[in-house]
Amino acid sequence: MPATRREHDFLGELDIPAGAYYGIQTSRAVENFQISGIRISSLPRFVQAFGYVKKAAALANMELGALPDEIGRYICLACDRLIAGEYADQFPVDVFQGGAGTSCNMNANEVIANIALELMGRNKGEYQFCHPNNHVNCSQSTNDVYPTAIRLALYTMLTDFMKDMEYLRDGFALKAEEFRNVLKMGRTQMQDAVPMTLGMEFSAWAATISEDIRRVGEGREQISDINMGATAIGTGINTPRGYAALVTRRLADLSGLPVFPAENLVEATFDAGAYVQISGLLKRFVVKLSKICNDLRLLSSGPCCGFNEINLPPRQPGSSIMPGKVNPVIPEVVNQVCFDVIGKDVTISMAAEAGQLELNAMEPVIAYSLFSSLLHLGRACHTLRDLCVDGITANAERCASMMKNAIGLVTALTPYIGYERCSAVAREALNSGASVYDLVIRHGYMTGDQIDAVLSPDRMLQPGEDTELKREIEAHLKEKGLDG
Repeated sequence: MPATRREHDFLGELDIPAGAYYGIQTSRAVENFQISGIRISSLPRFVQAFGYVKKAAALANMELGALPDEIGRYICLACDRLIAGEYADQFPVDVFQGGAGTSCNMNANEVIANIALELMGRNKGEYQFCHPNNHVNCSQSTNDVYPTAIRLALYTMLTDFMKDMEYLRDGFALKAEEFRNVLKMGRTQMQDAVPMTLGMEFSAWAATISEDIRRVGEGREQISDINMGATAIGTGINTPRGYAALVTRRLADLSGLPVFPAENLVEATFDAGAYVQISGLLKRFVVKLSKICNDLRLLSSGPCCGFNEINLPPRQPGSSIMPGKVNPVIPEVVNQVCFDVIGKDVTISMAAEAGQLELNAMEPVIAYSLFSSLLHLGRACHTLRDLCVDGITANAERCASMMKNAIGLVTALTPYIGYERCSAVAREALNSGASVYDLVIRHGYMTGDQIDAVLSPDRMLQPGEDTELKREIEAHLKEKGLDG
């Protein structure tokens, strides 16, 4: 067999590898866009989405008499192969590309045409029997196929990502229960504030992730409206009557996703607002996720000269020069993923703004930025839980010791012994270096058992003044002659 086959387009001819399912327009794109080295083949959900879109178009075209049934059936069979995850390696176009996604669309058209030709018993490149443009791209334009494929892939990837978020959330929730009785000092502005439990801290992290799961779910619904049938600019040129509504129904049936026709196809063809919104929701999540990672690094700092309230599982030696040093490498790498997502949010904003008139030619970088953010964040969620959160242990004695020595402890005692006494104790603790806990007992204001009762984890989880305990402490003060 020859090593190549010759194909032509209106620019001329090119030799294509004989075994390649892509054709001349894909080859030109590969030559033109050697930018990142990251290929469409690395985004299997995106490739699968093209299979759904092209099959839905073929079914609608056959039903409306715009595509011969014999050719259409083979196109559908070829699309089934893409949907099943086959031939992804035949999508070599770089994710960074000019042409508003034309290279991706033609890559799909050529691969599907050549798969169909083989199923027919024909040779690759015998396009007179199944043509990439005339048949596979019938009633379509890149300008409706490409954004529709983006939205299909994005919907499924967001669904997967929400599961990744839930996985991380559940990890923090489990630790919250494990640490529910570990007393510690809370902090505001990096200064001692009031007592809390370590479990409360982890529970708050789980809660904030839950909130973002809901927000991402709400944002996902904003990409359900598609512009299939719009063709070039939203007018539906070159489509049979009723095609837009029919192809959308077929696409919904095939994909199982809740897609519906956009209200205004011209607007839907150039609008990138939904992508900006999704990107903003991802940025919202990573800002909070990065903050959590910062907290994990702070709480585990030391171990001898830092907070040292928790231990992160040691993953690797931390220095080439300092023996025994272990760094918080997992929170650090998640921080970096978060920074990258924030940078991509800027890229998406600029690309969305760069649309002109009836089309946004910058959608390829929008798509890649969203897809890569979701892929990296999903992996980061699993990495953070599996290699860090699940292995965290609490230094309960260290937490309790710091809490008893913290000036902020007086805040919890104020309702029971009064503001003036607490202020005096705080001042004395600062001046003498003695602990608030010990000073309160030394002055006879409360017993150790009474302080421990005020600070019990159960009381913290159900805030409110304990009138019975307050009466007990008032009686204690009276007995000591300190009730004046």
